[in-house]
Amino acid sequence: MRKITYHELRKMWFDFYQSHEHQIIPSWSLVPENDGSVLFTTAGMQPLVPFLLGEKHPAGNRLCDIQKCVRTGDIDEVGDNSHLTFFEMMGNWSLGDYFKKEKVAWSYDFLTNPKYLGLDKERIAVTAFAGDEVAPRDNEVAEYWKQVGIPTNRIFFLPKSENWWQLATGTGPCGPDSEMFYDTGKQPCSPECNPSCDCGKYVEIGNDVYMQYVIHQKDGEAVPAKQRNVDTGMGLERLLCFVNGYQTVYDSELFAPAIQIVADDCQKPYLENTKAFRVLVEHTRAATMILSDGVVPSATGQGYVLRRLIRRAVRMANQLGCSRNVYEKLIQFYREFFQGIYQIDASVTKNYLEEVDKFSKTIEQGIREFNKILPYLKDKRFSGKTAFRLYETYGFPIELTQELATENGLTVNMEEFEAAKNKHSE
Repeated sequence: MRKITYHELRKMWFDFYQSHEHQIIPSWSLVPENDGSVLFTTAGMQPLVPFLLGEKHPAGNRLCDIQKCVRTGDIDEVGDNSHLTFFEMMGNWSLGDYFKKEKVAWSYDFLTNPKYLGLDKERIAVTAFAGDEVAPRDNEVAEYWKQVGIPTNRIFFLPKSENWWQLATGTGPCGPDSEMFYDTGKQPCSPECNPSCDCGKYVEIGNDVYMQYVIHQKDGEAVPAKQRNVDTGMGLERLLCFVNGYQTVYDSELFAPAIQIVADDCQKPYLENTKAFRVLVEHTRAATMILSDGVVPSATGQGYVLRRLIRRAVRMANQLGCSRNVYEKLIQFYREFFQGIYQIDASVTKNYLEEVDKFSKTIEQGIREFNKILPYLKDKRFSGKTAFRLYETYGFPIELTQELATENGLTVNMEEFEAAKNKHSE
């Protein structure tokens, strides 16, 4: 596989779908419009739900975008090889236009054509919906995969848990999806080894969703939709990592220079402090993008999530012994990297540093008090009353107490914490 840069991958994506008569639409804000069900845009399809339901899009019925997203459900996993809170989702859309035959052919072409990703055709595997009482087996998409050259032994039929898409509400447009995987060459983990395994033999590289049904009431029947849609999603960071042969997303140009900025500032080796380095740069990147969409740190809503990201970054910077300048340098790096794509102005640095300054004394005091308590603990439970005292007296967030506890092999008695908090409120 040839090396592809971030900017080349973006251009490649847009060029490919423009050649198939798609209109490029800009990324929507990270703050959802007219959607109170989530704090942030969490998926590429989210801003397009009205158009998936039949409203006419001003750009037409063939669209292509790269949508910025934020998900914090796996925030504690950030620092491993792949989890991120901010990421970009490469998407293309058919709003009642083409369907499975065209989409399968285009997905295969983008993946295997030397002009684009140029992946080894013999290593592409795909999945299809196995069918259940709600909807039938998707033999149609399997047939189209065979037509482009995928043999039967590399087409896997999987259940709804793996190959069905619908909104979290349980109603609205829904349908089977077909995921694309790359065979890494590892030996099968068992005779039943397939792309749903976690053994590492198969790496997901794309997903086509076919919204051919609609559910009108929760737990109701899936009936054929009046407008059939296609939604393709490919995670840009993970795809960039994969096509370049990197072991982790942090090896790519999106993070490696930022990690070097931290190393130069704190004079500590990255390989001995990987989680701290990664959380610091990833959370600063995420916070930068949230700030650039007009959110400011606060005690509620999007502002609370932003505050938590910045404060986690500060804790890691504190742990590494970084200077205050490290935040400015990281934000400047991303401002220059995303120039011409996303607007990151001077207010981003200002608002970020204001939160850093507010929290720096708090974190120093909180960690100092936490460490004083550690020698006196006789079991693996950290008192909820003590955790509340750190919160009430020093303003030390309970999330950071939990993280410190986990790092020391402890759990916080959260029932006791909540009881102490409620008693204080009364």
